[in-house]
Order: sequence, then C-alpha cells, then structure tokens
Amino acid sequence: MSSTEQPGAPASTARSAAPKPSRSRVGEQETLRTLSLPGLTLAVRGRHEDAGDAAEDTRPAALYLHGLGGSSLNWSALMAELAPDVRGEALDLPGFGDSPPPDSGDYSVSGHARAVIRYLDAGARAPVHLLGNSLGGAVATRVAAVRPDLVRTLTLVSPALPEIPPQRTAWPTVLLAVPGMAGLFHRLTRDWPAERRTGGVLGLCYGDPARVSAEEFAAAAEEYARRLQLPYFWDAMVRSTRGIVDAYTLGGQHALWRQAERVLAPTLLVYGGRDQLVAFRVARRASAAFRDSRLLALPEAGHVAMMEYPEIVAGAVRDLLRETGAATQRSNNFSAGALTQAPATPEGD
Repeated sequence: MSSTEQPGAPASTARSAAPKPSRSRVGEQETLRTLSLPGLTLAVRGRHEDAGDAAEDTRPAALYLHGLGGSSLNWSALMAELAPDVRGEALDLPGFGDSPPPDSGDYSVSGHARAVIRYLDAGARAPVHLLGNSLGGAVATRVAAVRPDLVRTLTLVSPALPEIPPQRTAWPTVLLAVPGMAGLFHRLTRDWPAERRTGGVLGLCYGDPARVSAEEFAAAAEEYARRLQLPYFWDAMVRSTRGIVDAYTLGGQHALWRQAERVLAPTLLVYGGRDQLVAFRVARRASAAFRDSRLLALPEAGHVAMMEYPEIVAGAVRDLLRETGAATQRSNNFSAGALTQAPATPEGD
C-alpha cells in the first residue's frame, strides 16, 4: 500500500489504482512464472533443474504454500534442499508475493484453498506432496480434506489451526482483523523504514533472529519495501487475517479441526518450541487429529522452521517420502501377489 492509501479500501479500487509492481527477487537457481486462470493469476516459483519436460522426470511433484504476509520466497531454502527428491513449485497465494488479488476479492481460507485446487486441476502434477506453513498450513489442510485425490502426503509447518484463545504474542496479528485497526497501525508506522519493519517481523517469526545473516536481512527488507508499494498489500493482509479468524470460528463439517480428522494423506507436523504465533502445545492436539501423523518438534525454532532449520525439516520430509513410498510399493506388491495367487474362476461364472 502506498503511504496515501488507507487499509481496507475495496479490492476493486485497490486493483484499479495499481501501478505495474516490480517483481520479487529470483535466486540464481530459481524461476518465476505466471499462470493465468479465469479471475485468477498466480505466480509460481520453481527451480531451473525443474524447467525441463515433466514427463521425463521421475521425481514426484511437490507444492509449497506460504503463510500470512509471506510469499513463495519463504520456501526457497527448503526447495533447494529437496530439489534432488521432488520436482517442487511454490505458489504465491492470491494477493501475496507476485500474485495480484483475485477478481472475487475472496481471501478466506476456503478461497485460498479453491485457488490451490484450481492450480492443481489446471496442470498434470497431482497428486502432489503438499507443504504449508501457517495460513498455508490451514489452506493445505482444507485442500487435503476436500480433495484427497490431489494430495500424496501433507507437511504442515506451524499450521494455523484453531487455537482459542490465541497465545498472547499472537494478539497483535489477530487484531488486524478488527475493523479500523489496520488503518491505525498504518498511521502509527507510516514513517518506519523497511529495516525496522523487517526486524519486527523476523523477531516475531524466528526463534532466534540472530540466525538471519546480514545478506538475508537486507534481502528481506528489500522485499518488504517492495510489498509496501503494492496498493493492495494491506487489503490482502487484513482480509486474509479475517479469513483465518472466520475459519477458527466455523463449526460443523467445515471446522478446520474436523477437516484435519478427514485427511487421509500421511502427514508430517512440524512445530517450534519458540513459536510466538502458534503455541507449541497445539502439536499434541494436531498429532491426535491427523490420523496418520508423525511429529517433528524443534525446541529452538519459531514460526518458520523451514527457513530456520531447512536441513532438519528436509530430512524429516525425506523420511516421510521414503516411508510412504515403501508403503505404496508394499501395497502394489500385495495387490500383484493377490492376483497371481487367486484361484482361477470357472469359465462362465
């Protein structure tokens, strides 16, 4: 959002006033493409080694979904670690990163999930190994619950599953959903340089912000400054925050915890002991809710373990891939054996 616009402006107004934004940083080994669907444009981050013919690539497909206020850049480190194992792509959810707002203006968890489903249905990559962080974790849970045919395994890093009341350190983020609060925050911080804003975000999201190198901090500050120039930045933040709050209060079959119980895919849960946005205690409930789950607990990690400890998270994901791959092979072998050992059926029966 520019310094003269107010948060919460109608999405159509924000879009009509939008200048052509600069693109986010693309690493040396990365690619960034755009996929246009009716009413929806999605930016997709990949890697150069994945740019060839998918039909000739034997690696399984993976899709990464970022959290509130984040972008596909949040997955760069883990994507690099897992490049030998999966053919990965990371989406910029609508209104974040390099993806413009959706024409519908729908930033609910279900709206983001529909965007992901449309992306998967438009290609030939599914089923995928689906990974989500924070908001992306809630979105991934919903996708896995309603479209199990699209998801091979599920990896959730500090997923935004209902926690009522939220822990104290999460309240400033929750308050963005309150009408008028985003405007007040914007007025109070309009003179803050990107470096100060970036320091605050990293302090909130990292278990130990000192792990961020000077180069990484400078890149994060540059990206934050770029996003602040987008006329829809605050609108996407506010509406997506409200979407999370609304999802927390949904009951019945649409409740996120109820949908977690419906997930069939083998699930890896990653929680950080220093997470200030999703309480570590939620890990126990999540482990019980997802029927085929395993837990990676990182006592020193914060809210973005895939950025803080990419090597460790990648190792756990590889274990999940090996475990599920072996299970699939055993199932195939059993089916083949059952067919060869079945008694012949008399002709005419």
